[in-house]
Order: sequence, then structure tokens, then C-alpha cells
Amino acid sequence: MSEINYENKLKLAVAQVDLIIGGLKSNSDKAIKVINKASKKDIDLLVFPELSITGYPPEDLLLRNDFYQVVEKEVDRVCQAVKGDLTAIISFPHKTEQGIFNAAAVVHNKKIIHYYYKQLLPNYSVFDEKRYSSRGDKPCVFKIKGINIGLNICEDIWFPNGPVLQAKEAGAEIIVSINASPFCIDKAEVRKSILKDRAQEVGLPIVYAHNVGAQDELVFDGGSLAVNSKGDVSAVAKFFEEDLLCIDVVREDKKVDIIKQSLPRECSDEELVYQAIIRGLRTYVIRSGFKSVVLGLSGGIDSAVTLALAVAALGAENVEAVIMPSKYTSSNSIEFATEVATNFGVKHSTIKINPIFNSLFRELAPILDLDKDTADLTVQNLQARTRAIILMAISNKKGHLLLTTGNKSEMAVGYATLYGDMAGSYAPIKDLFKGKVYKVAKYINKMSNKELIPNSIIQREPTAELAPNQKDSDTLPPYDVLDGILRRYVELDQGAAEIIAAGYEKNMVIKVINLVDNNEYKRRQAAPGVRISQKAFGRDRRYPIVSEFNKSIFQET
Repeated sequence: MSEINYENKLKLAVAQVDLIIGGLKSNSDKAIKVINKASKKDIDLLVFPELSITGYPPEDLLLRNDFYQVVEKEVDRVCQAVKGDLTAIISFPHKTEQGIFNAAAVVHNKKIIHYYYKQLLPNYSVFDEKRYSSRGDKPCVFKIKGINIGLNICEDIWFPNGPVLQAKEAGAEIIVSINASPFCIDKAEVRKSILKDRAQEVGLPIVYAHNVGAQDELVFDGGSLAVNSKGDVSAVAKFFEEDLLCIDVVREDKKVDIIKQSLPRECSDEELVYQAIIRGLRTYVIRSGFKSVVLGLSGGIDSAVTLALAVAALGAENVEAVIMPSKYTSSNSIEFATEVATNFGVKHSTIKINPIFNSLFRELAPILDLDKDTADLTVQNLQARTRAIILMAISNKKGHLLLTTGNKSEMAVGYATLYGDMAGSYAPIKDLFKGKVYKVAKYINKMSNKELIPNSIIQREPTAELAPNQKDSDTLPPYDVLDGILRRYVELDQGAAEIIAAGYEKNMVIKVINLVDNNEYKRRQAAPGVRISQKAFGRDRRYPIVSEFNKSIFQET
């Protein structure tokens, strides 16, 4: 254990930064900028989040040899910026003869003086670190200003009697945990609970350094924090923003602890969801090389909320809406869609799909024996795919990224048209059940102090308007019932018997489960979207496209 400097007070700062996957030079440039800033603030220890050089998760970039060549180069460049009395903790994948390790490095006077390798590798939900990394098995404790600091990386802190206890037994008086912890509803409260448990377990204060930003479906919400030795929250960084959280660590009566700061207000679930989607959408669009988006505007709640989120993320000038009525579209829908577009100040146009649809219908009717007056499923889907042709043409010509507007309830039961309304590059509300979409709509209006999304849209009965007098309730249970069943089946992995025992009608449960299972093939082809729940469709939930498991279960139910 080497001592760097000595006094009774340690000024620690968490660099809560937005990282770019594979943007090694950009990430390093940002780190150097923050290091220079910290040096001017007389900070003793500057802590960056997990994999601060590469971004998290780098996925199969970790399988490329040339990746590590650049990693080494950028790590060295960042190290050269750490000089004087400053010590920094940076993180990167460290390739050695023993394997690839998720590493934290303690840097002082331009050199790495300690390594710590992540010991607990998550391999569930969106995580698959065992695919790439080897486990560390040793603690890392170092001293700054007479205070012994123990290092952990993310998962290390989530379980009792693990690396946190190991660090204490090695002499740590405070734990610094570096993290890349994807957002989901209630995640911030879960983190607080975990930190409180660990702090009380070992009787040590803990500093939790987190990142901020987004990567594909994942959003990182910031909110780095520190808890004292009793587990009480003592400092919190901004949510969904880059921040430099400065923390005073002191020794009083031979015990190390953290001086409490004033804490920010608590955010509602809807506010956090709103901010998460905005962050995820903005990052995805811009880092995909686009500046603007286009979407279809139907006059319904889903497209209205998607439009509002797009405007918040990118600005009204970078959002274009297209209203595409068919013969089944009501005048109310056209009116509502126009009102939403006007309220948010976006460019919008109306293109009637009937001429294009009729042309397609004429060619297909003799072959498929179609009757447009009956509007069977083929005819309904043909309308949706006509709209997709229009939107993709606009996307191609104007360089807009196309947004889809489907919600989680619809995606779960297949109430969407493959290559129709599912066509697009990103799905902002993909992980919001229908009931949550309404709550976000109300939050947007409340936040704006205006009825930007008209109450007439919020209160109207949902309809796809692909057939005469069509309503969602014609084929689906009420959304409050549907969402309840879906949450249990999709997010909690409950089987039919458990869901029925919770009070849901048997035939309805079986119908919904069958719809979910039978539409897995659609979801595998769906656009990515912001992860909001603890289990989203995509990398979170990996079910076979073809499976007969539930058939045998239903026979016994």
C-alpha cells in the first residue's frame, strides 16, 4: 500500500460523463478536459465511471485485437494528463496474458500505480460480461491524504459478503465504486437501497460514480451519489446531465466519513421516463449520423406522444410529421393530428393514401381475391404498408430518420403491421405499456402548462382505423387489463397459472399469452427503442421464436 500525500481531509470528485461506445479518442479528450478542470479546483481524487475510455458496453469490439492497441494508446494519453497532486481513477478493458479484465486503474504522476479487476461479472438481463471478461480475485486499497480507499466496479457492490467486505478487510476506510448501470424505472431507488445495505454491512461510506448518456436501447441516467457510513445519502449528482460531483471526505474521531450536502428534489417516474426517452432518442439519432426525424401522425395518443418526445429531443425544426388518412380515417383524427403538429410547431403535410392503396389493390385483388369493402387483415395491412412506403420515401429524400410510434402493449400482442407501422429505425415508446403512454402525455401537458396534447386525444377510444368503425377493444381486452397480464408474463416471467391466480380471467390470460408467443417473429424484426422497464423486448428478453412450451402448459391449466 503506497501513500501519495497526507492530510485529514480528502477532496474527491466524480466525473459523471457522457461516453461514446468505441469513441476512444473522444472519450479520452473529454477525460483530459475534466482532469485539467479538476487540477484547477485542487481536487485530490478524480473518479471516472466504468469503462470510461471505451464506453459501456463495448460488446464484440472486445473481440478485436486492434481495439486494444487503440485502448493502450488512449490510456497512456490520459495518464500523461494526470500530474501534480491529482490522482485519478480511469477504467478500460485490460488485455493481459491471463485474460481480458474490466479494469480500474489508479493513476498518479502520469503513471498507473494500481490496478483493480472487476470480480463479479453480471450475466443476466442486458449484461453478458462473462462472454468477454475474466474475473479478478484481489482487492485494491490505496492511500491518499491518510485515507485508505478501496476500489469496486459496479456489480461488485450489489451483493453482500463480497468484494466490498474484502476491501474493508484489506484496510479500506471508504469504498469508491465505478459504474455503468442502465436506467429502468425505480433503478435510482434500488441503487440507494443497495448502497445503504453495503454501507451498513461494512460500516464504511461509499462513493458511487456513474456515467450518463445512451447506447442503442440503453440509457444511463447519471445521479452519481455518496452515502455515509450509516447508509444515508450525502451527495447526489444531476440526473441525465454531465456533472462534476465534489465530495468532502473527512476523518473525525478516527473514523472516515462524508460531509452531507444539500440534495436535489426527487423526480417522478413520468419525469424520469420522459428524460430517459429524450436522452436515448437524441443520442441515437445524432450518433447514427442524422439530424432530423420523420413520423406518421395519426391523431392517436401514441404518435402524439412520440412527436412530443422527438421535439423535446431534437427541436421542432428537426421533426417532420405526415398525416396519411385513408377512407376509414375519421375527420376527428385528421383534426387532432393537425392540432398536435401545430401545437408543437413542426412541419407537417397531409398525403391521402387512397390513390396509392387503390393502385396496389387493383393489382392484387384478382390474385388474392380481395374485397376492400370487407377490409380483412390483408387489406388492413396493405393500408399500413402504403403509409410505410410514403414515410420511407420522405426519409430517403430528405435524410430524416424514420421513427415508429408503437407501444409495448401493441408490440407484445402483435397489434402492429410488419413492414407497415413497424417500419422505421427507432421506436421511442417501444417499452411503454399503453397506460404509461397516457401518463407521459399528461406529464408533458403538466410540464408545459399547456394542453399541447389535446385532451380529446387522451380521452378518445384507441383505434387503428384500418376498417369500418374499428376499435382496439374489438380484438384486445381493455388496456388496463391487458397491461396487467403483460407485465406479469413479459416482465415478471409468470406463467398462466400464476396470472390466473392473481385474479385475471383464464381464457383472457391464455389468449394474451398466445398472442405474445405467436408474435415473437415480429419483435425480432422491430426497431430498437429506449429501455424503460426491468425487462424490455430485445436484448433483455430472449425467447425462442418458435416454441410449444405453453401448449403443453395450457392443456394442464
